[in-house]
Amino acid sequence: MKRLVIKIGSNILADEKAGLNTKRISSLAKDISALQDKGYEVVVVSSGAVAAGMTKLGLTEKPKDIKLKQAAAAVGQSRLMWAYERSFAEFGKKVAQILLTRDDFSDRKRYINSKNTIMTLLSYRIIPIINENDTVSTDEIKFGDNDNLASLVANIVEAEKLIILSDVDGLYTEDPRQSTKAKLIEYVDEITPEILQMAGRVGSMVGTGGMYSKILAAKKALSHGIIVHIISGKREGLLIALMEGSRSGTLFESSKEKMSSRKGWIAYGSRSKGSITLDEGAVKALVEGGKSLLPSGIMSVEGSFDTGDAIHCLDKKGSRIAKGLTNYSSAEIDKIKGKKTSDIEKILGYKYSEEIIHRDNLALL
Repeated sequence: MKRLVIKIGSNILADEKAGLNTKRISSLAKDISALQDKGYEVVVVSSGAVAAGMTKLGLTEKPKDIKLKQAAAAVGQSRLMWAYERSFAEFGKKVAQILLTRDDFSDRKRYINSKNTIMTLLSYRIIPIINENDTVSTDEIKFGDNDNLASLVANIVEAEKLIILSDVDGLYTEDPRQSTKAKLIEYVDEITPEILQMAGRVGSMVGTGGMYSKILAAKKALSHGIIVHIISGKREGLLIALMEGSRSGTLFESSKEKMSSRKGWIAYGSRSKGSITLDEGAVKALVEGGKSLLPSGIMSVEGSFDTGDAIHCLDKKGSRIAKGLTNYSSAEIDKIKGKKTSDIEKILGYKYSEEIIHRDNLALL
């Protein structure tokens, strides 16, 4: 079964007067319904709740205060889902609402439960409409933008493709809204620092993230072997044409080894509780040798964490090179850092494992 995740941003759905552009929602529902009829399983990640609620609350610009944002989301989410429900019903399709927070991904049990729910809906040919639960999200648990959420969802359902609908045709050499010299980049095989710099950090009035966040989302999806397209979400029929082989927007592919679903969760789903700084030998062992992390290569410990927590591994410059599930707490590691594995039991009086992080529980970033 071919499986797609389609991300629809606020800037595609928002209407200054009505709050929601119901004609565009109907157009997208038509295309997505046609894809399902062609044998695709489709998951939709949709923004738009806050934008839909802004008009009803009489707001003229996106609220910055989190309580007001939550109120707008509470008002707007029902309007957003009703618009999808009505539009998909025209084509004989059923939809379901799923609201997620960051904790639904960082907690392994909730991560598995979320996956089971989505997969069950797909087995019944129901189209899940997923959004961040803005009504309860705070700075500690929010995704930041739905581009990131879409990449996490694409991983959780093991999608073939992630299609991000944008208000521009794809990734350009410059911002096409500000420069006539901007050229569309049709193909990217590796997301380099130059590509990220090119994407810039420009957002939109109603959306959270600009092209920069879309490229970061693409980078995460590519690590799982998921093909990514960034295309215009304002042209009817473009989704169908894309899946029939037409070239459109920017295509991202990667020839690198695919990261397993579990390591993907460790790298991008789990929440880091602290960090450890490694010496050059340990960095080389992890990155080039694919080895487990031993206490001898640890120079320092930051933060307070327990056994089983996710932590970042840093090099001497402070760059994140890996993330993994630790076999020891921060207090324990602080006592055995720089020591040989044979000294662990002598120092602590016990030994859980010879490795601080086993390679099966470690993902390179």
